[in-house]
Amino acid sequence: MNLLPALAAHAEATAHPTETTCACGPTTTLADREDATVVRHAGTVAKAHAPGTDPTELSLRLTTAARLPEVLLAPLTSTVTPLHDRLVTLWPHGAPVDPDDPDAAPWEAVGTLLARLHRAAPPTALPPMRGPAKAARAIARLHAALSDTPHTAAPAAASRTEPAPTLAPDPAITPDPATAPDLAPRAAPAVLRAWAALPPWARAEAAMPGPAYLCHGDLHLGQLVRHPAPHGPWRLIDVDDLGVGVPAWDLARPAAWYACGLLPPGEWTRFLTAYQRTGGPAVPSDGDPWAALDVPARALTVQTAALAITKAVAARRPLDVVEQALVDACARMVTVPRQLTGGHPD
Repeated sequence: MNLLPALAAHAEATAHPTETTCACGPTTTLADREDATVVRHAGTVAKAHAPGTDPTELSLRLTTAARLPEVLLAPLTSTVTPLHDRLVTLWPHGAPVDPDDPDAAPWEAVGTLLARLHRAAPPTALPPMRGPAKAARAIARLHAALSDTPHTAAPAAASRTEPAPTLAPDPAITPDPATAPDLAPRAAPAVLRAWAALPPWARAEAAMPGPAYLCHGDLHLGQLVRHPAPHGPWRLIDVDDLGVGVPAWDLARPAAWYACGLLPPGEWTRFLTAYQRTGGPAVPSDGDPWAALDVPARALTVQTAALAITKAVAARRPLDVVEQALVDACARMVTVPRQLTGGHPD
């Protein structure tokens, strides 16, 4: 049986458990990817998690979300339901960040919520957050894409290999987008070299350094909703990668975009200041935050660049300006200084 109709029926039955007819319109598909299928019916959202998801770990993550309703969107139930070969969870509908209005992005809310999440005591037996594992999976996908393409990857251009001491912001970036499809795989060596320079924990090859904090694991603006919609408070969603680990990882995506020149300084400052004012432990309350952020920001830059090349290779298209900026940042990376490999504040 097709998953989508079954998932839609499950969402409708949850939304109207005592009714035989429904007058609130059809069920809509919010996402249908290999790692998640999500549908909405009225105020109920049903999510089918990735094949192979561990039910015990998912249940622990659901329980954690239910315990922190001021930070994480609480599930409608902590029950995990099998549906075909997938595990399904149920959530209330929330209003997401408007992708067409970047000026309205809730950076202060993101920083505040993350700080509160990191300050919460991790539940016993909660698994590690899956950030490094997702980065490693992105590299594996890149290798697979390169092995399937007839193009031969060539070394990155010399003009893109001048080292920088860290992944610190470079306001002079002027991305040079590729002009032919075969240049997308040629960008891969710079990304793979940057990956190899990361410490083992950031490549999911060793345990993350302690102390361990409660972490989201995949923070970006798509992981926020207002609940109740449309004007309720912001809450973090998506517990698939929730776990214990290095809290700086949750700040790494905006840090990486800022360092690559893709996030304006004002927005980065709003986010970081809100996090620090709320007592977030990932970075010091004042002074230079990059000692903690450098390794995770490098890892997220490599992950995002690897996925960009993979998609460009699959589509037989050149890299766009944003994708090329990420690859250029990877090309500037050098071996991470030993004092930064801890990836967490002292």
